[in-house]
Amino acid sequence: MNTRNWAGNIEYSTSHIHHPHSVEELQTQVRHLKKCRVLGTRHCFNRIADSEHHLISTGGLNKVISLDTAAQTVTVQGGIKYGELAPWLDEQGYALHNLASLPHISVAGSIATATHGSGIGNGNLATAVTALELVTGDGEIRTIDKVSLVQAAGVNLGALGVVTKVSLSIQPRYQIRQTVFEQLPIRELAVHFEKILSAGYSVSLFTDWREDVINEVWVKSKVSPDRGSGPDQPRELFGARAATQPLHPIAGTPAENCTEQMGIPGPWHERLPHFRMGFTPSSGTELQSEYFVPFHHGVEAVMAVRKLGPQISPHLFISEVRTVAADELWLSPNRHQDSVALHFTWHQDWPAVSQLLPLIEKELAPFQARPHWGKLFTMPPATLRHHYEKLDDFKKLAAEMDPEGKFRNEFVSTYLY
Repeated sequence: MNTRNWAGNIEYSTSHIHHPHSVEELQTQVRHLKKCRVLGTRHCFNRIADSEHHLISTGGLNKVISLDTAAQTVTVQGGIKYGELAPWLDEQGYALHNLASLPHISVAGSIATATHGSGIGNGNLATAVTALELVTGDGEIRTIDKVSLVQAAGVNLGALGVVTKVSLSIQPRYQIRQTVFEQLPIRELAVHFEKILSAGYSVSLFTDWREDVINEVWVKSKVSPDRGSGPDQPRELFGARAATQPLHPIAGTPAENCTEQMGIPGPWHERLPHFRMGFTPSSGTELQSEYFVPFHHGVEAVMAVRKLGPQISPHLFISEVRTVAADELWLSPNRHQDSVALHFTWHQDWPAVSQLLPLIEKELAPFQARPHWGKLFTMPPATLRHHYEKLDDFKKLAAEMDPEGKFRNEFVSTYLY
């Protein structure tokens, strides 16, 4: 029986899965395979990581390699999960600039698809990368540490080789307090959009599009050392009231899987994600899609999706609105634009979702929406390619690092070529 992805909606097209436990073992495998793709923590919802031939899991390459306090970087193997790296880093007195909504995902897999957290000033996870080491198509090791090449290879879709080592920028550790506000009127969001999404270091809006409200606003704020430790967050946010008990983004779901709320300060890595490392994140059995639009079109984009509420809601667990800062990464959906991300967590009903996504994409088309590389979309390949001005340059780099197309699969061929 073939392996499935995390959500169970994708069955990989081969049962030939290799599990190297050293870079040398990995190099040998790559040299002997004619076609392969890399598996991280299998959190993508489309076939970006699929192969009809061979899959190479990086799960065994999951160690911290070094901490450089002078350069303010940490170097890790590509298969390490953020939920494994972050507590170790915190114990050393350091932190990353941001984390995604769940800590269960691998570093290399996350940066390859421009996975992100939230925050007006926070770039996606790949923006922390300062250097990469890859095993290329010929089985040799290539180190990428020049800024221009990191920008080219950071978001790589697995098309350049197997990322074995990643260096990430770090900063002194910090604390975060998380407060959830309920029932934010849509009219207030429309008027105070930037202020609301700037209300904390990281802010997420959750809605099911059923009413003229945002169900929950999750505000994650840095705690100043001189402020003490008491839960002194405001009780109201533009008409939304602070929750009186911990909440899950999906109404009616127990909050025990979620990170600590109620304004109680804690380590950055225990507040920036929405979900705890040891528990099933989100719903589990689900589908996901996500689109990025320029921040200055954020209100228009939210209102455009809101019109589709009656069609979307019956098939939706929850929708999340976040922000991502602009970057210089060639294949990043946030390249040269501060972005608003509109995320959809669907019931696992692809026939229904496949009919809804074209409607959403049509509404968001005027804002030049770009889909998340690792989630579900129906946007035509030509339209997607139009959004990436450096795509031809990336393909030249791929031809240099993988001249025989060893790491190219149907997804990469369709959307890049």
